[in-house]
Amino acid sequence: MAFLNSFVLHSYLASLIFQLRAQNQVLKKGVVDEQANSASLKEQLKMKDQSLRKLQQEMDSLTFRNQQLAKRVELLQDELALSETRGKKNKKSAESSSQLSQEQKSVFNEDLQKKIEENERLHILFFEADEQHKRLEAELRTRLEVLETDAAQHQAVVDSLTRKYTDTIEKLQNDKAKLEIKSQTLEREAKDCRLRTEECQQQLKNLQAALGSRLEESLCIINEKVPFNDTRSSRYNALNVPLHNRRYQLKLRDLAGQALAFVQELVTALLNFHTYTEQKVQIFPIDSATDTISPLNQKFSQYLHENASYVRPLEEGMLHLFESITEDTVTVLETAVKLKAFSEHLASYLCFLRKILPYQLKSLEEECESSLCTTALTARNMELHRDMKRLTAVFEKLHTYVSLLALPSTKPEGLLRTNYNLVFTNIAASLHGFHDILKDISKHYSQKATLEQDVPTATQKLITTNDCILSSIVALTNGVGKIASFFSNNLDHFTTSLSYGPKGGTEFISPLSAECMLQYKKKAVAYMKSLKKPWADSVPYEEALANRRVLLSSTESREGLAQQVQQSLEKIAKLEQEKEHWMLEAQLAKIKLEKENQKLKNSLSGHLTETIKEHSVLPNVAEQKKETIEKSLQEPIKSTSLICLLEFLLCQAPDVESREDLIKNHYMARIAELTSHLQLADSKSVHFHAECRALAKRLSLAEKSKESLTEELKLASQNISRLQASRMLFNLMTTKRSYEDQLSMMSDHLCSMNETLTKQREEIDTLKMTSKVSCQVLPTG
Repeated sequence: MAFLNSFVLHSYLASLIFQLRAQNQVLKKGVVDEQANSASLKEQLKMKDQSLRKLQQEMDSLTFRNQQLAKRVELLQDELALSETRGKKNKKSAESSSQLSQEQKSVFNEDLQKKIEENERLHILFFEADEQHKRLEAELRTRLEVLETDAAQHQAVVDSLTRKYTDTIEKLQNDKAKLEIKSQTLEREAKDCRLRTEECQQQLKNLQAALGSRLEESLCIINEKVPFNDTRSSRYNALNVPLHNRRYQLKLRDLAGQALAFVQELVTALLNFHTYTEQKVQIFPIDSATDTISPLNQKFSQYLHENASYVRPLEEGMLHLFESITEDTVTVLETAVKLKAFSEHLASYLCFLRKILPYQLKSLEEECESSLCTTALTARNMELHRDMKRLTAVFEKLHTYVSLLALPSTKPEGLLRTNYNLVFTNIAASLHGFHDILKDISKHYSQKATLEQDVPTATQKLITTNDCILSSIVALTNGVGKIASFFSNNLDHFTTSLSYGPKGGTEFISPLSAECMLQYKKKAVAYMKSLKKPWADSVPYEEALANRRVLLSSTESREGLAQQVQQSLEKIAKLEQEKEHWMLEAQLAKIKLEKENQKLKNSLSGHLTETIKEHSVLPNVAEQKKETIEKSLQEPIKSTSLICLLEFLLCQAPDVESREDLIKNHYMARIAELTSHLQLADSKSVHFHAECRALAKRLSLAEKSKESLTEELKLASQNISRLQASRMLFNLMTTKRSYEDQLSMMSDHLCSMNETLTKQREEIDTLKMTSKVSCQVLPTG
């Protein structure tokens, strides 16, 4: 694959080089053509300047001829005036000749007038043509200067491009050589990969054959040993305990807790609303303290007084539902048995609302019929009349959907599993509708309260009750809005969690199977708790990650431990040998002591009585000796040598036994001190040896990591070089496109210049024609 990629890249680079060379030749041809066109334009401008000079000379000659003709016309006019004076004298003699001369004069005058008019028109045309020619000449000169500068810039750009192209061609040739080397290496790698693939295919065939034989064996074992597969039947699979999703249960318990808080707010708002409406019925339109209210309002207030017995159970039912959702249970609609009780409490509250509704509507109508009610107040009352009907209808909707959700836990055939999602969406929609209705009620009741304040018989008690009712309605709308937003936000969780059930099955068949499943789950939990044993404290994960490299090269490896065990065993054997040696020496010393004691006893046999007395006072003497020895040990000793110390102890101890004990204790302490020093030295040497081995391992690991990092660095440098080459190619393509655009712009400019030049040629030809015509006309005059 890498060889193919290198071959494709090589071919792509070759095609790019070929295209760049071809485009470079085209650019050179275009520049040469532009230079030839500019040279031809310069020659054309020179020719035009020559033709203009000729035209100016012709115009000068025409002006001179016109001046001569004007002088001649003046002379002829003078002659005419003289002839007219002469003609007056001899009118009678030459009447016939005068008539002829007058006719000639009139013809001559007409011809002169025409010539003068033509001359004026030619002068105007010449002046206009001269100005137009000067303007066009200035424009062409400015354009020529601009084009010359553009041509110089383009020439410089072309030169820089040729340099860049040569550099890029050299770089690409070098890259081509490198790529050829890489392609050869990749070909070798491809051959190796082919050999490896053949080996892998052979291994794969062997593994497939082995796995096939194992599969056949396992299938035979399953068919022979497994008597029953309960996942095939949905009825039996419903009894299987599903995988415990603790996160789902905790999330559901959290949602149930939030719903309980919202329902508690709703219950308090409903209680306040019903109690304050009861107070309002007893105050308005007739105050019960001053006059008797109507029997309808009495009955209505009596029913409203019973609101707590219908509203409070809603909170209790939600609380029981929340308590039934725990971390250990499996909570779905089939196992949520407490939802049925909540739906029953909601049904009882709906019955209460249906019982209240006609009395509430009649009391509003009675309010409208009273003399204190204005037209605006009646309109508000009728709006509230409609709102109360809508409120009971929304509660009926909610009750139907909640009762449908409670069906799977009692009668699963009453609601299909495919309709669960639709029921949840309808509940969300009805909650939003409930919120909108409560908004309308709060708006209409606030308008009604403001109108009732303007009534002349309005009391402070009525105003306060209206304010309390408004606050309870606002609390009710806020609570319902929170419930609606909460339900719509968590609708996805409610709908997706319906698939939670036994593995391989999509549902619980009946509430009885769900109850059996929960019993099995409890038994399984109890069994797992009985098997559960406390685990030993483990190393924290972060600490283990931090000490990973140390653990790789630590002294706790198998080889190091084996060496340490061998060394410690050898040391133990040596110490045991030394111990036996010292035990033998101690026994010999004891024998010697006993012999010396016997000798001393034999020498001191005459002084038996004195020895008995001494033995009676021996404990006190021994205690005193011990105290003196301790004091002498605590005092600073000037000479630290062993001989001085022994001499000092012997001088302090007068008896033989005490001396031997002191010498023995001193040697034992010295031996213990030397063994401790030896053990410390051995442990330090082992520790240093382990540290050296660990450092060697770390060094080897560091060298390996260094090699891997150098390889990564090489790869990164190769990637950087590739990216730089691609970037250079991209820049070349962009510059090529920009130069192509500039050349197209130059060609457009040249085309426009050619068009203007052709127009100027046509104008010059027309001017020449007009000048020729004027020259032909004037001599005839």
